[in-house]
Amino acid sequence: MLPSPARHQRADGGVLARFTAAPRGAAPASLYQTAPLRLLLPDPEPDEVTTAALLNTGGGLAGGDAVRIGLDLAAGARLTVATAAAEKIYRSLGPPTRIAVELTLEPGAALEWIPQETILFDGASLARATTLRLAPGSRLLAAETLVFGRAARKETVTTLNLHDAWRLHLGDRLIWADALRLRDGAALADRFRFGAAGALATLLCVGPDPLALLAVLRGALAGPARADATQPAPGVLLARILGDATAVRATVAAAILAVRAPLLGLPSRLPRLWTT
Repeated sequence: MLPSPARHQRADGGVLARFTAAPRGAAPASLYQTAPLRLLLPDPEPDEVTTAALLNTGGGLAGGDAVRIGLDLAAGARLTVATAAAEKIYRSLGPPTRIAVELTLEPGAALEWIPQETILFDGASLARATTLRLAPGSRLLAAETLVFGRAARKETVTTLNLHDAWRLHLGDRLIWADALRLRDGAALADRFRFGAAGALATLLCVGPDPLALLAVLRGALAGPARADATQPAPGVLLARILGDATAVRATVAAAILAVRAPLLGLPSRLPRLWTT
């Protein structure tokens, strides 16, 4: 008898939460969470809005794992969501790791969605779908970073299966859609594509007066990473940042610092979860 193929232990869980407006920004009206994900609400700093810490108690995700994150912000709710550490996507023995993120904002709501990096190990397989549903009058700052291997250990990603899709709806209209698909590591080394970059970040801003914010954002993108910003749809700014992992993280941090105040009315500093 042939031996059974090795399998990773499967995780199937997530976080579903709804927040209403509160004096400090937001208060949970409902919260459902299952392992390996948890959402914690530490006391915010005096001049910050409500901050939620998203945790993976399993330490990482592997092939066959599936997690879902669904957050709804009622009218006027203001919330920052970050992670306390980078997410890790380990080598897959076949099936992909599946991550589904759906963020819904009602009129007047404001969300800062800034998880730390997602690190893809050699042989990782990730299918991630991020769906943003914004009502007119809401505001969003969202940043996601993909890191290809552990830079501190000088790892090289040669085998990779990645499908990272975004959908942005404003009211009833789909106004921006994007998908990145990599089927192997060759594109990472190709100088006409990723040019051996160790990380790629996407940053989205949705709110009023995008042209004034565009100048601020572009000013923050100057630095060692290759980066630029554009307006792909009315009221929407998109920045892409490419380079080594350290440079990309520094540039993402600079961009967050630059746009927090004009877009969300928050202090020009990184949330405590990013710095502790």
